[in-house]
Amino acid sequence: MKNNPPPRLRRANAPKTLPNQLASDMALVNHLSELQGFRKSKTLEKPAMSTPSAPEQQQMNKILVIEDERSIRVNLLKLLSAEGFQVIGADNGSNGVELAKLEQPDVILCDVLMPELDGYGVLKALQQDPVTATIPFIFLTAKADRADWRQAMTLGADDYITKPFTRAELLDAIAIRLQKQVSLTQRHLLELQQAEAQLNHLLHHNHLTNLPNRLLLEERFDKLLSRNKARLDKRPILSLGVEELNQINNALGPASADLLLQAVAERLYNRVGKRDIVAHLGAAQFAILLTTTHHRKEVAKVAETLLDAFSSPFLVGDHEIYLTARVGIAFFGRDGRDLDTLIKHASAAREEAKKPGMRPYQFYIASVGAKSQEALLLEHELRQALERQGELQVYYQPKVNLQTGKIQGAEALVRWYHPERGSISPVEFIPLAEKSGLIVPLGEWILRTACAQAKVWQDGGLSPLRIAVNLSGHQFNQLNLGSLVVEILTETGLDPGYLELELTESTLMQNPDAAIATLRQLKAIGIQVSIDDFGTGYSSLSYLREFPFDILKIDRSFLRCLTDEKNAAIMTAILQMARSLDLRVVAEGVETASQLAFLQAHQCDEIQGYWFSPPLSAETFGELLSAGKRLRKSSL
Repeated sequence: MKNNPPPRLRRANAPKTLPNQLASDMALVNHLSELQGFRKSKTLEKPAMSTPSAPEQQQMNKILVIEDERSIRVNLLKLLSAEGFQVIGADNGSNGVELAKLEQPDVILCDVLMPELDGYGVLKALQQDPVTATIPFIFLTAKADRADWRQAMTLGADDYITKPFTRAELLDAIAIRLQKQVSLTQRHLLELQQAEAQLNHLLHHNHLTNLPNRLLLEERFDKLLSRNKARLDKRPILSLGVEELNQINNALGPASADLLLQAVAERLYNRVGKRDIVAHLGAAQFAILLTTTHHRKEVAKVAETLLDAFSSPFLVGDHEIYLTARVGIAFFGRDGRDLDTLIKHASAAREEAKKPGMRPYQFYIASVGAKSQEALLLEHELRQALERQGELQVYYQPKVNLQTGKIQGAEALVRWYHPERGSISPVEFIPLAEKSGLIVPLGEWILRTACAQAKVWQDGGLSPLRIAVNLSGHQFNQLNLGSLVVEILTETGLDPGYLELELTESTLMQNPDAAIATLRQLKAIGIQVSIDDFGTGYSSLSYLREFPFDILKIDRSFLRCLTDEKNAAIMTAILQMARSLDLRVVAEGVETASQLAFLQAHQCDEIQGYWFSPPLSAETFGELLSAGKRLRKSSL
């Protein structure tokens, strides 16, 4: 028995020689012209599958026709245009590839035999580019041999139609490919939605106790506040801390400490009302928002009930473990009007409860707006440090490309070396700078210093690298931010393409519309924009689609417990989403070989962290660049 040809080859009878092929192409021209003249006749009515569905028609599907014979190309464009498609034509393979990348059509129709770059070459070029690799590709050709069809399909073509063909055959092939593309898109969107739902749950709950984390607590607090601000007055929030956990972790190991923490969470959850919220803020700290109790005596009874949960031992394996807890209490309105302030004041009251002779729960007591002498002194000294030379320094932590192992950029980080106090942690003085407004001149100094240093390295013959600078909310919301950045770039001579600005999610979400406008202004200059600490704020796909980001930085907290399945799931979901949105991904805080291996396996773009290098002074970083240090091949 003879083998039947592929379905699209059954009508093929075109000769193999080039002159006969041209004759066949001319027959197709006449055939298409005839179809154009009689497209409304009853004998040529479209089959049900030959036209796109109503939603597809509304979207005006775009079709690219790559055909070197002008008469054939023109007639194909006319036919498809009459069928309601948006059409583009290319007169050779090279132009077709460029148009495909530029226009990203929904379907590509391509001849095989063309000068310079034939249809097979076009398909190969498109398959190598992620932007065009998934576009449905249909060959229209007089080459009818089974070997030609096989070669086309092996290269990745979606269909192979031989000349001459009918309008119905062409439209049916296009409709099938469009429908398949719609199905693939819907499936992809469903997978993204499922990943987002999983990610949102994981981001809103502590991975160990499954209790709401700080983000979810803040959302629920804001929801209560928006419903009725007056009724929220005197609403208490409790800060509960568990002692001895660090010693238990050292004595019995992290696994036992985790089991113990889960048991603590369960007891606390069972000791409050159904409408109250118990949140795990990390380590051994919990916050409890009471939604129905507000009288001082009732709140005190709740605190006693929570502390009573620790009166009996916790069983972990063969061990009976007794824990000590302390509770601090702050009231909305009296002690603060935002969650951060309330938690801070409740935690301060909890620290007070640790003092000898004090009850294990304490109410916050402080005069409104009072500053401690220590905070006032530190703020004064920070102002002086900004005016003097030498105390403040910018350090640089390398960012390494995981494919090449080379240093690709650096993050600029400020350090403060006080002449008497010694090194002062950024954790201590950055929040003070934010609160006092000093973050604006401090941030401008860091930006100017980092840009100038990057230019010095370039002028010294070192390979240009991207310098990343963090912008605080106060800086980002300045009306003159764009002009200030341009002024600094002009002053230092640094090309805008080598500057990257890092912003946190919370900064951008204060006023999304204004933030988008500012980001577009910065992007127009040529600056790259990075979303920093991703996963610790809103982490929603919707804003990732809307804001013009280039880079996504994954917060270091997700790398610390990759052995935990939920943390690994979060990392995987973030990396998948970033790829689907065409964002480069940088993982910060990489400290172990296992973390590096995970990121390589999931195609992360860049890393930074102590595994490669800590933050370095400008001089030491320059020496690192001169030495050509890169990630070891064994690590790649």
